[in-house]
Parts: sequence; structure tokens; C-alpha cells
Amino acid sequence: MFDPISDMLIRIKNAQRAGKKDVIFPCSKLKLSLAKILEKENFIEMFKKEKDESWDNIRIVLKYEKVSNNKKVPVINEIKRISKLSRRIYIKKDEIKTVRSGYGISIISTSKGVMTGKDARKLGLGGEFICEVW
Repeated sequence: MFDPISDMLIRIKNAQRAGKKDVIFPCSKLKLSLAKILEKENFIEMFKKEKDESWDNIRIVLKYEKVSNNKKVPVINEIKRISKLSRRIYIKKDEIKTVRSGYGISIISTSKGVMTGKDARKLGLGGEFICEVW
């Protein structure tokens, strides 16, 4: 696995499309920060750090909206990785735009930590553009 953040995002995307209740992946500080943001912005039900035999994992409980009695749709329609290992994308505070007319979020790694694009704009910070979620 070359890019653990892409792996995390793809696991979430695939689990939602398959209708899974939760998804588990290896833990890191950056992944925990991303999970906190997804929970705060109501894209997932909850997350928790779990101890395994030799390493820590993160379990994310996915969130679905009930459309009818027997049909549910995932809250996360798409997760798009922007900055990759092969090509890092950095943006200035003035370049941070809204995602899907405010229905989505951008996640940016700044000098003050990982935060949404909206928070980074308020604080006047730029940084590495990690991903967009809508």
C-alpha cells in the first residue's frame, strides 16, 4: 500500500456502495483527524479507535438516509482524493472554494492541523488539499 489516505477513502467509498454497516482500516493520526471531520460534518455515524493484537485500527460506522421503508441511500455520494503521492496539491486561502454549492466539504491539511476548507478560510490558512466529500 503506497498511499494510506487513498486506501482509507476508497474503503469508505466501496463499503458505502456495497451497503455495509461499518468499515475497518489501520490507524494513523491523519486518518483519525479525517474521521473526526467526517463525524463532525455528519457524513458518518461515528468512529472509534480499536486495539488489535499488534496494531490499532479505526472502525467507522457508516451513515445512510432512509428513502422508503426498505430503501436506504448512503450519505456520502462521492469522496475524491485531490492531492496524491505522485502530485501534491497545495492551495492558498483565497483559492479555497465551496464544494457542490455548500453540500460537500473540502479537507485541508494546514499548519494548524487538518480541517475543513470552510474553517481554513475563516482562519486565513492554506495547505495541502487532501480531498473533497459530498
